[in-house]
Amino acid sequence: MSLIVVGTMAFDAIETPFGKTDRIIGGSATYAAYAASNFVKPIEQVSIVGFDFPKEEMDELSKRGVRLEGVEVVADKKSFFWSGRYHLDMNSRDTLVTDLNVLLDFDPVIPESYQDAEFLMLGNLDPRIQKKVITQLKKRPKLIVMDTMNFWMESSMPELEDVLKMVDVLMVNDSEARQLSAQFSLVKAAKEIMKMGPKYLIIKKGEHGALLFHEDKVFFAPALPLDEVFDPTGAGDTFAGGFIGHIAHTKDISFENMKTGIIVGSAMASFCVEKFGPERLKEIKRADIDARIQQFVNLVNFDIELV
Repeated sequence: MSLIVVGTMAFDAIETPFGKTDRIIGGSATYAAYAASNFVKPIEQVSIVGFDFPKEEMDELSKRGVRLEGVEVVADKKSFFWSGRYHLDMNSRDTLVTDLNVLLDFDPVIPESYQDAEFLMLGNLDPRIQKKVITQLKKRPKLIVMDTMNFWMESSMPELEDVLKMVDVLMVNDSEARQLSAQFSLVKAAKEIMKMGPKYLIIKKGEHGALLFHEDKVFFAPALPLDEVFDPTGAGDTFAGGFIGHIAHTKDISFENMKTGIIVGSAMASFCVEKFGPERLKEIKRADIDARIQQFVNLVNFDIELV
């Protein structure tokens, strides 16, 4: 029940109303792998890093069942670096620095040892890279999940439309869903997007939860009310990792099980925001995760009697 995770492994510098860090591990594949490894092993990582990416981080991922044969190390270039500052509401941010560095050279090659993977998580990347990964697989995975963002809608829409035809599940936030579909209503947006190819659509709404669409079915999962959101960086990637990790563990790609996957993903994301970077994800144990999932169940579970 192996899972391929494709995305960035990087450094971030983050400033929030609660603190600041000049250099911390980040990247979509890093967050997704830390989350998913709680549910399924091995995680077969596909990414690119520079000479400066710490060996200790590679070792930590390996200890958690993350295979790194698909991670290219470029000996003479630096890793991808992003810096941002969050506003007081923690929902909006300003990008201060984006140094692509090795990401300019990212031309993923899927190792032979990854070819039997049953599940594929495509992190937010150039859709041409996402397509290249899919077409390298000799056997189509049971489920292909893809994340994307408004940047690719603005710069590479034909390529994005091409890869959308090849995936099963698309993850976007609410503003991206509206942009992609040219519809304000998220229900109408979902119908338009699913016509583009994905059978399932997950719309992330940050502190307001997440929506899952399939055919005429809709499921809504709330976000857990937290005392403090310390750093929202990577929460969406952690959500994705928790979701696909649960699906890969259960091998059940039904709508009903995806509902559970949404809750699991939301629970993992709620841990991520409690500290800078993936630090909180490194600390938690399975008992912590189970307790947090139960909090979500209690949040939405109620009895009602109509009189």
